[in-house]
Amino acid sequence: MTYVIAQPCIDVVDRACVDECPVDCIYEGERALYIHPDECVDCGACEPVCPVEAIYYEDDLPTEFMPYLQDNADFFFETLSGREDPLDSPGGAAKFGAIGADTPLVASHPPQV
Repeated sequence: MTYVIAQPCIDVVDRACVDECPVDCIYEGERALYIHPDECVDCGACEPVCPVEAIYYEDDLPTEFMPYLQDNADFFFETLSGREDPLDSPGGAAKFGAIGADTPLVASHPPQV
């Protein structure tokens, strides 16, 4: 099981969860943050600090945000595959900084104001 970052994070990208994560498993895309499913240790430290309540434990993910479960995994295993600097797990988000890419689901989402 893992934690998932859902739609409320799009265009917010508040890094409080990144700062709180003890294992450095939250990566920054262009418009959203993503939790690496293989690196997350299910500690839950990220969830209470999210100002927009975008982080959910996988089993508690509301139905309307279910697509984001696969989307978080897709960010690592599809969107970033073939990069010159692949994210080998455990990679550690800090060494990558902002990646500047998003999944098709996040990229196609209308801008949030």
